[in-house]
Amino acid sequence: MKIIVFGLGNFGMALSLSLTETGNEVIAIDKQMDKINLVKDKISHAICMDSTNELAYEALPLKDADKVIVAIGENEGAAIITTAIIKKLSNVKIISRALSPIHDTVLEAMGIYSIVHPEQDSADRLTKQINFKSTLENYQLDNNYTISEVKAKKEFYGKTLQELDSIDKYHLTLITIIREIEKKNLIGKKTVVKETIGRTSPETLVLENDILVVFGNNKDIENYCMGEEEYDLRNKNI
Repeated sequence: MKIIVFGLGNFGMALSLSLTETGNEVIAIDKQMDKINLVKDKISHAICMDSTNELAYEALPLKDADKVIVAIGENEGAAIITTAIIKKLSNVKIISRALSPIHDTVLEAMGIYSIVHPEQDSADRLTKQINFKSTLENYQLDNNYTISEVKAKKEFYGKTLQELDSIDKYHLTLITIIREIEKKNLIGKKTVVKETIGRTSPETLVLENDILVVFGNNKDIENYCMGEEEYDLRNKNI
């Protein structure tokens, strides 16, 4: 993946190096040249620029990026402005660092829901989450196994778990299913909420928009998230 990281403090620096080591093309941005010099020979690209200057973005491949990470940690205002400019200029998926509860609120108001708190989330853990391209949420158990939320494949729709051998094909264990359920509130207004259905059985139907909570090896989860042709090609070459 092509990932742009804004901010080369301790967190941004560690994240840039970790993402590069796991095979990603990383473009790191910081306004301090001494920080750029520290990583310029260790990652794909390192650019010295002021991320609060909208005109400076003309030289950045925002539209070609898979993800953008705002890791700025010293200036809350600069982090918010940077996020706002990226949001304005592209539709790229943004992961933003929050420095305070108010910062969280501002990001959510901007429509940013992938928010990290480096004091709680290590760069290594975030790297593993980013590398699972199509999963929704992950809980990393160790270096090899993860519990992940993945979208049910179209060919699963309308079939019972007993009818499906496709999940076994990916060597994953289904824990439960998260499903959209329509409910009425106290004044009778209908709302759609997501709830787990609890324990599954062989008769459980998989419906459109279902999210499967699965346990498995990291590589098996990656295989599930691939397209069918890509999956068959990879396994033919193993």
